Amino acid sequence: MSAFAVYRLPYGKFATMVQQMDGEPAELLSCAELNGKCGFVMAPFEITDGHPILLIRPDKVERVELERRQETEVRVFREIREIREIRGDRAFRDYYAVDFANFHSQLELGTFRKIVLARCAEEELSESIPPMELFFKACEQYPRMFISLVCTEKGGCWLTASPEILLEGNGADWRTIALAGTVRLEGEQLSGEGETVNWSTKNIQEQRYVATYIAECLEQFTSDFSEEGPSSVRAANLVHLRSDFTFTLPSKERLGDLLQALYPTPAVCGLPKRETFHFITHNEHTPRLYYSGFQGWLGEEETHLYVSLRCMKMEGKRCYLYAGGGLLKDSTEELEWQETEAKLETMRRVISS
Repeated sequence: MSAFAVYRLPYGKFATMVQQMDGEPAELLSCAELNGKCGFVMAPFEITDGHPILLIRPDKVERVELERRQETEVRVFREIREIREIRGDRAFRDYYAVDFANFHSQLELGTFRKIVLARCAEEELSESIPPMELFFKACEQYPRMFISLVCTEKGGCWLTASPEILLEGNGADWRTIALAGTVRLEGEQLSGEGETVNWSTKNIQEQRYVATYIAECLEQFTSDFSEEGPSSVRAANLVHLRSDFTFTLPSKERLGDLLQALYPTPAVCGLPKRETFHFITHNEHTPRLYYSGFQGWLGEEETHLYVSLRCMKMEGKRCYLYAGGGLLKDSTEELEWQETEAKLETMRRVISS
């Protein structure tokens, strides 16, 4: 199997297919190694020999029209919910309770200001669905999001629908965002963009942590940056708080260094960054693998890199869905669990509708 990635930018009318025709993607062990590189990047949350940064060489790059769908009708799997219950959803809930108690105790002790707790859910289909079919469905359902399908021998096959830009730009003009805080839209709210949402102190504080961190990172690379926001932005049936940062860079040669500083942001890790990262990698029940890493096109002219949120790993009939949420001292287990359930719905809708 040749390595490939196909992606569609938010509100895009077409997708882009990147293929490496022979050999395996380059394996990198730090973001700094991306300096001067070009291709499709897929980075894990924790970079290891077993899960390195993968750089797909763009031997072939072509445009894919989204209207050009497969002839076979999209299958509907009504039984997914029932199977999920049979497969031991209670066990996943119990694991989460243990992790929440462990993580939250560190917040109560004042060890961390914020820490992100993630989890995995397993879905089994009655028969496997072609990954490209799921990619097209995700593009139809989520026009506001970055949609990607990445398949490599080393990393496996992942489908992602992410609302969060990590780094995007061309020439000297660049941007990133601080995205945090989550509210589920219900009822009449689903007809809007989240403008009627009332944000809690917890959500506002969580988003401010992320924005402050990004500003401090940018100061190391440029003095010319500005911040706008926060404002409410919709992603599927959820709405988040988002601040937009625009900035200039004197040179693209240090993009890898900038990624090394930015990533992982407090939106997927916590504060202090080094200490929360170490705690997460040693205490979460399920390794995140390529969930909450980043991915996208790193090009000579344009770059579009997104945080790998709302994603799932596909293995035949089984799909492993990932979600997480930021914990603060006043977080409660049930509300945080419900937030992850709402985020998992993004991919559940793709495989069940």
